[in-house]
Parts: sequence; C-alpha cells; structure tokens
Amino acid sequence: MNLHQTLHDPAREQARRARLQRGMFLLPSLFTSVNIGAGFFSITQSIEAATGNAQSHLDLAAIAILFAIPFDALDGRIARLTNTCSDFGRELDSLADVITFGVAPSILAFVWGFHFLPESINTQLRFHLLQAGAFTCFLFLLSGASRLARFNISHDPEPRNPGRPGRKYFVGMPIPAAAGLLASTIHLCYGIPVEWWWVSIPWLCLVALAGFLMVSTWRFWSGKEINFSKSHPFQMLVLVAIFIYLAVRYSNVVLFMIAIIYTFSGIWARAAYSWSRRRRRPLANQAVPAEEDTEKRDSLRYL
Repeated sequence: MNLHQTLHDPAREQARRARLQRGMFLLPSLFTSVNIGAGFFSITQSIEAATGNAQSHLDLAAIAILFAIPFDALDGRIARLTNTCSDFGRELDSLADVITFGVAPSILAFVWGFHFLPESINTQLRFHLLQAGAFTCFLFLLSGASRLARFNISHDPEPRNPGRPGRKYFVGMPIPAAAGLLASTIHLCYGIPVEWWWVSIPWLCLVALAGFLMVSTWRFWSGKEINFSKSHPFQMLVLVAIFIYLAVRYSNVVLFMIAIIYTFSGIWARAAYSWSRRRRRPLANQAVPAEEDTEKRDSLRYL
C-alpha cells in the first residue's frame, strides 16, 4: 500500500472523524465543568468567611457565581452549534445549575445576610431572624430545583403574560438570573456582611422574591433569538467590547443594574398584563346589556 492510499484509507478517515466527534462532545461539558468549579469555589469561600476576613471571602463567593453565568449560557449554545446535544449534557447542566445557582447562592445569602448579626441586639430577635433567613434561603434552593425540574419536563411551556411564547421568553425567572440577583447585590456591597437587623429584613424579602419569581409562570426574556451570525460583526464586536470594559471596570454597579432591570422586567410585564385585563373587564360587562337591549327592541318590533 503506497503513501497515497494510506492517507486516503476510508477506515482511518472514519476513525479520525469518530475521535474528532468524541472530542466535540467534550467541549460543552468542559464549560459545564467550569460552571461546577465556580459553584464549588463559591461554597468554600462562604464557609471560610465564618473563620475570618469575611468581606474578602464573601465578595469572592459572589464573583464566582457571577463568573459562572456566561459559562452556563455558552455550554448550550456550543452544543447546538457543534451538533453535540445529548441527554448526558442536559442532565449534567441541570445538576451544575443546582450546585452553582442553587446551593452556592443560598449558602452565600444566609452567611452574608444573617450569620454576622451581632449578639448585642435583642437575643430573641436575632434568633428569629436566623431562623427566618435559613428557611427563606432553603426555599430559594427548593424553588431553583423545582424551576429546573419544570424546565426539563416542559416541551413547550407558555407564560401567562401576553407575548410570543417559545424561544423569546422563559416561563418563570431562570435560576442563573435569580442567583445573579443575589450575588450582584452582595458584590455591590463589596462583600461587607450585614450587621444591622433592619437590613436583614429587606434582604429576606429579596431572597423570597427571587425564589417566587423562579416558580412563577411570569414571562422573562430569554435572549435565545439573538443570532450573532446575522448581525453586523463589527458593530457587535464594538458593543461586546464596551460591555466587557464596563463590566470589568465598574463590575459592582453594572452587574447589579443588569440584574435589577432584568428582574423588574418580568414584574413590569406581569403588572402591565394585569392592568390591561382589568380595563377589558368593564368593557366586556357593558357590552352584554347593549346586546340584550337590541334583542328586546327587535322582539317588540314584531309584536
């Protein structure tokens, strides 16, 4: 067999393509592994915060969760682009989300918002705040796991809000966004733990709100309809570069503003829908007597 036949051997070419295909299947899982690693790092930093230098450890824990969000968004896109979607990848991604965006932010939220309340305050008040904080953080974790389970079994979920269902919207707030809301709030405060009981109460409400939005059927923008290949590449690169610069230079403010705007976009959509529905009800009720009067006049005409 000469060299030309060896290079173009169909069996070897098929084996080479099979190895390349196996390597492509590992690429999305690599991004998912980074996601899990960031979640584990965040958990360890939250635990170490209790031993000393709490501000630095808590800020790093929040940054790790925020760092994992783009990796969670990229693994699915890469799997679709490379045609390497698999049941294993989907299950691994869901488990990674439970760890990084469920367990890690719930522990971080409790340690930052409740663990460092001073013992100088009312003992009973501190005890009740710790209990309420632990229970609310557990509900956040439970809501996130329920959100992922519902997403995995729903083939075509539709939000109750008006708008186009499908790719453009999520049904309920996605768990990375909910975790990003908590992490960006802590990063905005540079990880300085809460030491005033009156600050723990709004923090308790924010954690509960994030958990509720995850299990709701409200509409949240998904961003899946964005297609970089159809956009102008130069303008898109400029916008991405500006965003990266702002996110790095003013990360605490920029990321918090993005999280707040995204959170209240779903709340605003729901409020607008409820308001428009209340306006339609009186009009519908007024239309019925008018129709009845018309029928009465027509019946009297033939008497």
